[in-house]
Amino acid sequence: MSTTDSSTAPLPVTVIGGYLGAGKTTLVNHLLRHAAGRRLAVLVNEFGDLPIDADLIEAEDDNLIAIAGGCVCCSYGNDLVLAMLDLTKMIPRPDHVLLEASGVALPGAIAATVGILPDYELAGVVVMADAETARQRAGDRYLGDTVRQQFAQADIIVLNRTDLVPPSEREAVRDWLISEYPAARQVSTERGQLPPEILLGFREAREAATGQPGPLHGDHHQLVSASAVPEGPVDAQAIADRLIAPDLGLLRAKGVVQDFRAGLMLVQIVGSRAEVTPAPPGSDVGMVCIASRDAAGDSELLASRLKQILAKFSLPVEAIQ
Repeated sequence: MSTTDSSTAPLPVTVIGGYLGAGKTTLVNHLLRHAAGRRLAVLVNEFGDLPIDADLIEAEDDNLIAIAGGCVCCSYGNDLVLAMLDLTKMIPRPDHVLLEASGVALPGAIAATVGILPDYELAGVVVMADAETARQRAGDRYLGDTVRQQFAQADIIVLNRTDLVPPSEREAVRDWLISEYPAARQVSTERGQLPPEILLGFREAREAATGQPGPLHGDHHQLVSASAVPEGPVDAQAIADRLIAPDLGLLRAKGVVQDFRAGLMLVQIVGSRAEVTPAPPGSDVGMVCIASRDAAGDSELLASRLKQILAKFSLPVEAIQ
């Protein structure tokens, strides 16, 4: 790995957890195939834990696999922190890190490690579940407690392989996850084929600037996207608090707003996790989001609700109450 880089922006990290066989490998390979110019770094405990599709591999050495499109896969062994520090020294640096947890690891603990490293920021915790086996694994005598903790620590639960179960069983598993883990947002998929935006976030603010969300990868019929631009200053924290409400069904949202008190602020939503931080000077103002169709309806309805929220908090929240 190279040892110098002028970039100082924190590296976003998405932690991907889930029990053995839930579909983490399939999901990661899908993201690598559809990185759309992003330089992704995949961190795994051992290379054997997460087989990268052979046709994606360009070169290998002891602890690094070079992958097509400028992506890499790194093994961290017993020293995750050291491996993450090495990633920040790569030239060019990755754009996003996918940190794959082992089948028995708790993703919340890994996320806490990310949180203490100054060069990184947590972009969310995603936990995979297999529609055929999720309830069975959660009730397992030996591993059930770990599986239930994995689900409880998720920002987003990805219910995978929904094509392999009858519709009635699929709905039953979805309802069970919603009932047991209401804080997590849920999205269903087949063969791990999710729009990369759900896990990796949106590309730079072109969507917000144009008022048009970029197209989601593929035609994922269960998801809708929308964007809106506030007409003036708003209460950034109040907007963030509203966007994580379960009734909106937002999986991810990102945008820059002009806050009354603090100036330009970046609002980022991943499931029920919200973060409001200063935005770079000169950032384009606007908000773009992805939601489940079940909760949000179609794109037009989602855009209308987003505009209403931005308009509602065009006054400080204390003035509204």
